[in-house]
This record gives sequence, C-alpha cells and structure tokens, in this order.
Amino acid sequence: MADPSSYRPKPGQIPDSPGVYRFRDEHGRVIYVGKAKSLRQRLSSYFQDLAGLHPRTRTMVTTAASVEWTVVSTEVEALQLEYSWIKEYDPRFNVKYRDDKSYPSLAVTLGEEFPRVQVMRGPKKKGVRYFGPYAHAWAIRETVDLMLRVFPVRTCSAGVFKRSAQIGRPCLLGYIGKCSAPCVGRVSPEEHRELAEDFCDFMAGRTGAYLRRLEQQMREAAEEMEYEKAARLRDDIEALRRAMEKNAVVLADATDADLIAVAEDELEAAVQIFHVRGGRVRGQRGWVTDKVEAVDTAGLVEHALQQLYGEESGDAVPKEVLVPALPEPAEPVAQWLSERRGSRVDLRIPQRGDKKDLMATVQRNAQQALVLHKTKRASDLTTRSRALEEIAEALELDSAPLRIECFDISHLQGQDVVASMVVFEDGLARKSEYRRFQIKSFEGQDDVRSMHEVIGRRFRRYLQEKQKAGEWSEENAVAEDNGHDGDGGHDGDGGHAGDAGPAGARTEDGRPKRFAYPPQLVVVDGGQPQVAAARRALDELGIEDVAVCGLAKRLEEVWLPGEDDPVVLPRTSEGLYLLQRVRDEAHRFAIAYQRSKRTKTLTAGPLDEVPGLGATRRKALLKHFGSVKRLRTATVEQICETPGIGRKTAETIAAALAAAAPPAPAVNTATGEIMEEAGE
Repeated sequence: MADPSSYRPKPGQIPDSPGVYRFRDEHGRVIYVGKAKSLRQRLSSYFQDLAGLHPRTRTMVTTAASVEWTVVSTEVEALQLEYSWIKEYDPRFNVKYRDDKSYPSLAVTLGEEFPRVQVMRGPKKKGVRYFGPYAHAWAIRETVDLMLRVFPVRTCSAGVFKRSAQIGRPCLLGYIGKCSAPCVGRVSPEEHRELAEDFCDFMAGRTGAYLRRLEQQMREAAEEMEYEKAARLRDDIEALRRAMEKNAVVLADATDADLIAVAEDELEAAVQIFHVRGGRVRGQRGWVTDKVEAVDTAGLVEHALQQLYGEESGDAVPKEVLVPALPEPAEPVAQWLSERRGSRVDLRIPQRGDKKDLMATVQRNAQQALVLHKTKRASDLTTRSRALEEIAEALELDSAPLRIECFDISHLQGQDVVASMVVFEDGLARKSEYRRFQIKSFEGQDDVRSMHEVIGRRFRRYLQEKQKAGEWSEENAVAEDNGHDGDGGHDGDGGHAGDAGPAGARTEDGRPKRFAYPPQLVVVDGGQPQVAAARRALDELGIEDVAVCGLAKRLEEVWLPGEDDPVVLPRTSEGLYLLQRVRDEAHRFAIAYQRSKRTKTLTAGPLDEVPGLGATRRKALLKHFGSVKRLRTATVEQICETPGIGRKTAETIAAALAAAAPPAPAVNTATGEIMEEAGE
C-alpha cells in the first residue's frame, strides 16, 4: 500500500486549467482516468487526509504510485480525451458497463454491392446502417419477416449468395417472394439498392408517406380491375402495419430521442436506455456496473453517455437525450454530443407530459434490471454458501452464520421512532420471521439508545421462551397477537403484503414461535456506537454466543465491538454483497412501517375514538353531514337519521364529539373575522 504523499506533486506544479489526469500503480499500469475543469483543484482533493476520502477513493490513491496529467484547451476536449484513454487503458477503478456489446441490432450492409439485412452484434462497422439495439434477436427476425414481403432485400450470407449465382437458381426465399433474387439477376444492383434504402427509410420512422403511396397504388389497381395486384398491395400494407404495431407510438410528436434511467445502490448500478425514433420505441438496452469509483447519479449518466455515443456520429446520436440527472457541468457534454451528431443535441431532464411518463417507465425497467441482477446472484446456492463462509472468515466466527438478524431504526425528525428486524436463513430472506417495534421507553431521536432497547427486548423474549420451553397460556398468546411484549414495547406481526400473518408465525400446535430461535449473527445498521449498544444489551442479558457487527452507511466498513478499525471486505466479496442485501431489506422494512404509522397519525380524527364505530359507519356519517364540524353541532335525533346509526350509538357519538370539542374559534383582531377550524 503506497503513501499518497510519496508521489504528491509539489505546490504550484499542477496547472489551474482544464485537463485529463491518470493515476498509475507501481507497475506503470493506468488504474484511473479522470477529467477536471481545474486540474489543480481536482488533484489536490485526492491528497487530503485519507480519513476524509471515500473508501473507494482511498483504495485508489493508496494503490497508485504516480499521477500525471495532460492540459487541454476546453472541457469538451477533456471529455473526448477521457473517453479515449478509458477505452485504451481500461482502468480498474473507472466505472465499466458490462454487457455493452451483447445486444443485437438490425443491420443493413449498405457498403456492399448488394446490401444485406441481418442481425448483428458487437462493435459497429463502417458502411452498415443499424437499427436498435433490441432486447432479443427473435424480435428482429419477426420484424424482418414481415418487412421482406414488401421490401424483398437479400438476407443470405455471402456463401449462399455466391452459390446461388453459380448454379443460376435462387434460394427458397427467392421462390416464395421474400427476396428479389439479385443473385440470379431478377433485379439490377440499382433496383436492389433502392429496395434496401426504402427498407431503411421505413425502419427509421418515415412510414406515413410510404403507406399512403401503397394505399394509392392499391386503389388505382382496383379501379383498373387489377384485383390480384390490389390484393397483394393490401396484404403488403397489412404486413407493414403489423410490423409497426410491434413498436407502439409513445410520443405523438414523432420525437427522435434516447431516454436514459439509472437505478443504483451503494455497490452497483443498472442503466436502461430506450431508443425512440419517429415517436416509437425502436430499441432497448441495459447495463449493470459495479460502482468502483465514488460516483453519483449525474456521474453515472455521464459515463453512460460516453459509452453510448463515444464511437457514434450523425443520426446515430439523436436530437434529444433525456436523463434523470444532468452531468456537472452539463454544457460541455451537450456540446460534445452536438459535435458528434453534427447538429444541436438537447440534453435535459423531462419535466412534464408524455416524455416524463415514458422516463418513469424506463426507470421502472432499470429498477427491475437491478433487482433481477441481485436476485440471480442471491438465488445461487454456491454463491450463498461462499458468502456465508466469507462473512465467517472476516468476522472470525466459529462457523457460517446460517441465521442472520439485522436491525434498523427509522423515524421522521424524531417522531414515530420505530425499528425493524429482518431474518435471513441460509442467505435467503425469511419474511414470516420479520418483526417490527415501536420505541416507547423514551421520546425523541436517539438511534443508539433505540438500538439498545430493541436488541434487549428481542433477546429478553428469546430467554423467556427458552425458559418456558413452549408452555404458553392463552392469555400470553393473545398478548403476542396484539403486539405487546413484556417490557411495554410493540412488536408487529412482521408481515407485509403477501407475507404470512399471525397464522404463519405459529407452529403446527398453534403456539407462538416469534422469538424462539437465536441468530448466529446480529447485524445493526450503523457504526461503532450502534454496535457497542447492541453488544451491551446482549451482555446485560448474559448472551455470549451471538456475534454482533455493524454495517456503516457506505457498506464497505464492517464494525466489530471494541475494535477501533473496521473490517474492510473486498468490493467483489459475496459476503459484502449479502450483508448489503440484509441491511437494505431491514432499512426498507423499517421505512415502510414508519410511513404506515405516520399515515395513520395524519388521517386520525375524532370519530376514530368512538367505541364500536367502524370505518363503514364513519364514512356514512361524513357522507350524511358533510364534515365533522356539522356532525358536532347535530342533535342525537339528527344523528339517528344516518343509515345504520341507532340511538345508543348516536348518543355515544354525540358524547365523544362533545368531549373532544375544539377550543373557542380564533378571531382575527384586525378584521374581527372568525377563523375557520383547520381540517374540517
């Protein structure tokens, strides 16, 4: 590990101008490439106190052994040079998008004498017109099959084409009318090229004029009683419309745009791109990347733009690029895109209308891609086993932690403080074992104290169940279902939509099994203070066979009780990945519970306190009177007029509203106006 001060440039050596810099390791390999508006300011930020650097940045500067830079005249030149060097050196600490070349495109080889339509993957070639990329090759073949009826362009390989020309007989497609058979001279090279260009025009979105021309030809053929020709044209029009239906219109103004969305967590990010041409989604692609460097959403967008358009030019760069966040600064990137296209390119965030709605769809696709990527990793048994072994080795446990429990605290500005407990067994979430807690022993915000309380309550219940050996009275079982534990806290049933409720949290004989099983590892969301609080709670209960660790927000740091330095797992570690999933799930579950409590608090009203008055009759009362204010002034007889409300219930309602009557109305002293009651 190198000391950054050993290769730090001397004061005044770094120019205060735009440029691109490279960090090299001890073997001379480039490990990171970056650009800056001011090289002096940017490079100086790498040589501050190591404790103040992001963990990934700290790893990079301690791996490097030297730094060098190149001065350029503009930020656009810096962007171009950065892209060139990243492509050339493939630095290990730069963001890399996987599966960049794996998506198939529909290609037309206009550079050949007889252009060919085919599916192509890999780097783009000169003289080839590309459409897409598509998510699946079969989608391209379906579209081409419909289009060949109208545009019978060659699709065969060079070997088949040459063989047919030698024997003077076309292939099967030539006999069934899906190839114009230029190999045997049925059409001239010029006529075949015109067919290929018409094919490209149609795929590029210029469909309306062509369809109108075919419809006019069909009508003329019918008027001249050439019914076979008219029927063939009718079928051609129908085939083209079916091909168009595969790409539904999403933007009515025939927009040419690319929409880019990003879904990310602390370690990985998924990028999704929709290619819209002529108002239709013509292609889709997506990447997943490890966040090797410290980068935010705007940085990920900038890397994606470089990856997408670094080797493109002309119409391959659309007129408009819609993104979730603009790079900082955005002007050089927009200028770079405009130079590659040869005309103005708008780079912006959609704010309203159809484009914003479509961006939401792209964002959902990105989120699903990230979830699918994580699910594939999590579902692999070998991967899960390796993750548990890595955790055991890093934390120096006696065996792999087959049951992991993670705790997280959530609140809204110190109000409605709640906690969550999620359970992972053998590396998989066990949702029926999830638990929720209310913090009631104190008021206000104190995550450390809250963590101590929750851990203590959870393991106090474990000791109680262990002591009772399953002998529970019906009264205790009812208390469990109502969510009260022995020390006055609240534990929810642990479920959310689709999870098992109280029945799913019981054994076959009906006894509760909520806290019967201890974990081998307790993970808390936080650093040293939270870890110390959890360990103290376990020590107070005399529990020594449960390991504790904390996962800091940046996720690279795993804290152990009594240790001054964290355990840093490798970025590619499956153990770190599993700990991240556990932490994220605990955070999600806590947030969901906190929001549900907040919603109930905001929507609560005086009618909620009336005994025996359910939601249906509350709704009927509000519908009959219009507001709680009018209901409060009504007599018992008037309340009885509401359907479903008897006299006894009406008296209870009137008494409850009178007891909860608001204070005297406020008066505006300047105007004498009586102010309306808020919320009624």
